[in-house]
Amino acid sequence: MSELSELYQELILEHGKNPRNMRSMEAANHNAEGFNPLCGDHITVHAHVVGDTIEDLSFEGSACAICTASASMMTQQLKSAATSDADSLFEQFRNMLTGPESNADAYEQSLGKLASLAGVRRYPMRVKCATLPWHTLKAALEDSADIATTE
Repeated sequence: MSELSELYQELILEHGKNPRNMRSMEAANHNAEGFNPLCGDHITVHAHVVGDTIEDLSFEGSACAICTASASMMTQQLKSAATSDADSLFEQFRNMLTGPESNADAYEQSLGKLASLAGVRRYPMRVKCATLPWHTLKAALEDSADIATTE
């Protein structure tokens, strides 16, 4: 395993064991529940949006290390971001995990720490774990009453 792969694996493990922004949020004005029946991940994403800015972002629930790490890094990266940035970042993140592998390196610059999850693409069933928080955030920002899934 390369040094970079080891560093990325450590980052995922660190966020999986010590997630950032894993908490309830009373001030949230956008919430959504997400569920991945294949893995058993079940999370809720909370957002406090003012205008078109995500002022605060958190999540809670029970999920595997990959889902938890993805949610943790997502909340860190999108706090104080525009809602349009969340949409753009989600598309880049999903393309990194599901698009041609030759394009994966291109996302490293724009995704920052989220690029550490690029290796998940080698395990198709785990891609759903990594993207569930993003689908759930999208549902929250759209005020969807449906449970978010990765389908």
